[in-house]
Amino acid sequence: MNEAPRPPLTTTTSIWPAAAILGIAVVMLALFMGINLIANQAVATTTTIPVIVGGLTPATGSTLLSNCEQPGNPPSNITPALIVPVNTRANGAFVMPNAGAGDFDCYRSFITSAPANQVLAFYSSELESRGWSLFSQGASNGAPQDLFQKAGSDTFYWVVGITVNATSAHHTHWTYRIYQNSAAI
Repeated sequence: MNEAPRPPLTTTTSIWPAAAILGIAVVMLALFMGINLIANQAVATTTTIPVIVGGLTPATGSTLLSNCEQPGNPPSNITPALIVPVNTRANGAFVMPNAGAGDFDCYRSFITSAPANQVLAFYSSELESRGWSLFSQGASNGAPQDLFQKAGSDTFYWVVGITVNATSAHHTHWTYRIYQNSAAI
């Protein structure tokens, strides 16, 4: 039994089945991307603010916070937060601590003929309906305070703070503050 040595049997494995699967996947991806591109309806942004029932209403056309608007600051998606409730009057001049240098910061004191809880509820409902997030309640000195935060179109977070300074039987003394957080988004 002397047979001549033969080379080992060769088996070849084709990559065509794997290539076919990959080709089908690429075609399906391109097909669904095309469908998405054709059928995708952009989300329409709305400027309609919901009406909050049962609380204070915004003082339309009020200029009480107009001095907090400087050229380019706050950005256009932040300025709708510059609102005050009806029956509000200024209790002092507006203050810009940095006077335009550094991070934007502006505040003003007010008197409103509504209880403190209604003032805070007004800002909670109005600002949250405008895309602001409540992230803190209560000041370090124990005063009623709400802090809201929103990402500005200028790549910074912006903060609106409402702090109740004093209350009496018929009035609430409070401060509105808006400032640019020094941390970028």
